Amino acid sequence: AETTGDIEALIGSQPLSHSQAKPSFTTPTNGKQELRIKRMTYHFETTMQVRDYECDLQGIVNNANYLHYAEHTRHLFLKQQGVSFAAMHEGGEDAVVARMTLQYKTPLRSEDTFRSCLRIKKEGVKYIFYQDIYRMSDNKLSFRGQIEVVCLVDGRLAESPTCDKAFAEYLSE
Repeated sequence: AETTGDIEALIGSQPLSHSQAKPSFTTPTNGKQELRIKRMTYHFETTMQVRDYECDLQGIVNNANYLHYAEHTRHLFLKQQGVSFAAMHEGGEDAVVARMTLQYKTPLRSEDTFRSCLRIKKEGVKYIFYQDIYRMSDNKLSFRGQIEVVCLVDGRLAESPTCDKAFAEYLSE
């Protein structure tokens, strides 16, 4: 089931949400027309909390930890679809990251609770995960990533029957 981000952001105060952002004009009570961006619809969301040891000397989450959060979210999404990442490997299928485009926005700090969200699409043999992390105290975007994953079947780049079946309902959109 899909969930939708619950905030519409004014242009300038929040960045666009990948290519799924849908602009619309509204006229608030002050009579001035404003452009609003409707948040992306996500296929999966989970909540996590920053641990002290994930922060650097500046007191903010070290950039590498956002990759851990994103990976953990993808693994939980796969698990929700009834597939174990370890069982895939044992069956000769390995999902591996091929490319990442990352944006760091509002920093997370120790004990911050955050929402990690993803949306998936497929292009050829690539699964593209659009992942956003929001700080829950103010719903500010902390991290945005576009992570491209490919599958190796018995060590060779190939279609993954396991992933195609697990993600079928999301890939047909």
